[in-house]
Amino acid sequence: MAQRHKVVGGNWKMNTNLAAAKDLSRAVCEALRDSPTQVHLFPPFPYLLPVAGVIGDAASPVLLGAQDAFFSPNGAFTGEVSVDMLIDCGVRAVLTGHSERRHVIGESDDIVNAKTLAVLAKGLTCVLCIGETLNQRERGETDSINAAQLTAALAGVPTDHLSRLVIAYEPVWAIGTGKNATPDDAQDAHHKIRALLRTLFGAPIADATRIQYGGSVKASNARDLMAMPDIDGALVGGASLKADEFAQIVRACGS
Repeated sequence: MAQRHKVVGGNWKMNTNLAAAKDLSRAVCEALRDSPTQVHLFPPFPYLLPVAGVIGDAASPVLLGAQDAFFSPNGAFTGEVSVDMLIDCGVRAVLTGHSERRHVIGESDDIVNAKTLAVLAKGLTCVLCIGETLNQRERGETDSINAAQLTAALAGVPTDHLSRLVIAYEPVWAIGTGKNATPDDAQDAHHKIRALLRTLFGAPIADATRIQYGGSVKASNARDLMAMPDIDGALVGGASLKADEFAQIVRACGS
């Protein structure tokens, strides 16, 4: 079985201002200077270049990420940002399929697929988010929703691009609510996602693909979650806005 190195993402969403973004990224880089765990920071678009400057000056495992990307390389798409533009800013990883893009902005499975293909085609890490809503969970549809979203998002992805794929299982009902899946619940979902990857792409790819858990991850629950065999890190929302707590979560992955 391939050894998987844990990875943690800090998704700042639509938070911070210029000064706070620089201060937060500087504090995270300083706290994680000697961390063995790879870290992605996802600031808002306007702060990509300032945060890139902070990260570039720091000796740490922190890499710059973007919260979204458009699937076309250029054109009349007012308000959108292409993958090449993100690369110019120093971005190394991009989120696709986040639940807020799906359920608030209204992105379809086809759009998530197009964005995933575009990110991977440019050589970046794609952090593909999947997960069920509360109503879907209560109807017992967790596994079928995860399978449908994952299969649709990865349609047409060349197998040689999958080494740069990270999957983030984020149960929508646990994002920003203070609720989270138990470690056993999260492990069960991750195990089934990996089993689907094995069916779609074979055992070597399934065993090598990292699957993060996201959904109210905090310093207080990170260690128990990260101890599960199929959980390969965390995608962190609110707690990533606090450098000390975020660093504790990262350290829990490396312990």
